[in-house]
Amino acid sequence: MPIDDKLPFLPVNIAVLTVSDTRDLSTDRSGQTLQERIEAGGHRCVAREIVRDEADAIEVLLRRWIADPAVDCVITTGGTGITGRDVTPEAFKRVLEKEIEGFGELFRMLSYQKIGTSTMQSRALGGVADGTYLFALPGSTGACKDAWDDILKWQLDSRHRPCNLVELMPRLKEHLTAA
Repeated sequence: MPIDDKLPFLPVNIAVLTVSDTRDLSTDRSGQTLQERIEAGGHRCVAREIVRDEADAIEVLLRRWIADPAVDCVITTGGTGITGRDVTPEAFKRVLEKEIEGFGELFRMLSYQKIGTSTMQSRALGGVADGTYLFALPGSTGACKDAWDDILKWQLDSRHRPCNLVELMPRLKEHLTAA
């Protein structure tokens, strides 16, 4: 991936949310994987929590982090499948202002190369709410590695060319100041 070393690296403040009925911090390998990759990439993991697969609980935490000026991006892991308890996308849709359709499409394209047609069961998605980026990843450690290593690592690097999500951050609330 093209990185322009002449540009400054700007660290992003990222909150990690694991959606699970069974995990705690000691067994949350996917959340831990994300935190390690975030910090190894020079970013800050400013919060990390676990909530049950309940849309209301997910929404409450998303809204809290979206309202927090110290959080630039939220990455969730878990709850993106198609079973009855998988409700992360529904919670996201309650708070998103704009969906980044390309994120889910790209994730599934990359995932297809590794797990074949099983990737169709993922409802991974990305979007923006009140100037905060939101990304919902599947709960597997492999999916978290793939999403970070192949997409987010690059798009959350201010030096990535030809463009990246970080350079758009100052403009994400333009619609709020235009009125």
